[in-house]
Order: sequence, then C-alpha cells, then structure tokens
Amino acid sequence: MKGRNPKPEIRTSKSDIEGACWAWPFPGAPASAHTSRTKSLFGFRISAFLRASDFRFRGLSLVLALLSSALPLPAASLTSPDDIPPLRPPHAEIPPTFWEQYSLWVILFGVLLLGLVCAAAWLMTRSKPPVVVPPEVQARQALEPLRQQPEDGALLSRVSRILRRYVIAAFGLPPGELTTTEFCRAIAGHDQIGPDLSVVLSEFLRQCDQRKFSPPTPAPPFSAVAQALKLIDQAQSRRLALAQSAVQLTQSSVASPPKTGIEK
Repeated sequence: MKGRNPKPEIRTSKSDIEGACWAWPFPGAPASAHTSRTKSLFGFRISAFLRASDFRFRGLSLVLALLSSALPLPAASLTSPDDIPPLRPPHAEIPPTFWEQYSLWVILFGVLLLGLVCAAAWLMTRSKPPVVVPPEVQARQALEPLRQQPEDGALLSRVSRILRRYVIAAFGLPPGELTTTEFCRAIAGHDQIGPDLSVVLSEFLRQCDQRKFSPPTPAPPFSAVAQALKLIDQAQSRRLALAQSAVQLTQSSVASPPKTGIEK
C-alpha cells in the first residue's frame, strides 16, 4: 500500500537453518558461528563424517562391520532345521507312591479290621444261652418271700406246689399235673429219692391238703415254709450222697478192670 514502507524480506537458506540446528552455542563464540554454513559438533565438522568419499566415514563403516561380525549370533541361526535341539538335563528318579510301598500292609490291615468288625457284630447280636439256675436255688428264692405272709389255704397251696416242682426237677421225675396221692405214689417207688425221704415228703403234702380243705379251726402253727426248706435240705443231702457213690463206683471200675478169660 502507498504511504507505508514495506518491511524488508529476510530469506534464510536451508544450509543456514541446518547450521543453526547443528551448531553448538559455546559461551563467547562469535555470532557468525550460528549463521555459518559450516556445521560443527564439539568443534568437528559433521559434513566431513557424512561425506561418502571421506576416509573417516569409511573407517567408521569398517569398525561397525567388524563389531557386528564379532558379536555372537543366536543359537537358532547356527543350527539347521534338521538338527536335533539340545536335550534338557534328565529329571531325578520318580519315588514310588504310597500304594506301591505299603499296598500289602494296607490290604492285610483292612482284612483284619473287617474280621474284627464282623466278630464284634456277631458277639453283640448272637442269642445268649439261658442261664441255668439250679432247682434248689429256684425253690428257696420262691419260698423266702412267703415267710411273712399269713398261713392260709392259698399259702399252703403255693408252698406244696413249689416243693413238687423242686422234687420233679431235682430227681428227674416226669412232669405233669398229679394229685397228691398220685405224686406220693410216684416218689415212693423212686430209687434215687429213697424210702426215708419219700415218707416225709408224702406226709408234708398230705398235711398241707388237710389244712387247705379243713374248716378253719384253731390249730397250732404249721410253719409250712420252714418245713419245706428243711425238706429241700434233706433232698440236697440225698442228691449229694448219690453223686458221691456214683463217683466211687466209677473210680473202682477204672482201678480194677474186669478180668478176661486168658488171665483166668
């Protein structure tokens, strides 16, 4: 535009820009060093190294080639695809397992444990044999609670019945419901009971029947329980004597064997 002074155009070449970028600003350096076309780095010219015909660039290339050849190459580049890769070091021996070491003991322990469990179950579930109580013990246990009861017909009937059951079990008489007369006749002809014991037993049973069926009249106490216990003691003495005689007879037969016809 007219009336205004145009600003002077400043043109900067490419070499001046590169020189400004690559120049190192040293303190006290002249200002012309920043605008010079000579590119420098620490006082060395960069263009001299980048020039292909320069000796130093060739020397640098040679040094780089030597360094690259001296570096070790990877192992993959030194082996061909057909080569077997290097094997890893062998592992330690695998130790045997617990079952391989103790399988026999485990089986034996299992069989033993199963046997113990079966034996315990059999002992707990088996039917226990009945406890055999001697006839004299049963008779005494049944008579003792009757001592303090009044002596009436019911008591006499129970006492006579207990005494009959004892005589049948102790001397092996055939069981059955017999009258007093029939029972007295059966014990009178029994060899193991004997005549003395059979007489006192028959007399006691007849007196019990008389007192049961007779009208209530004042009479001296009969003491049926005490008399029944005495008869049981007499019967036990008779059984003991029979057992001793049987033992003596057996010992005598063993000590003196029968003589044969040759010895005669």
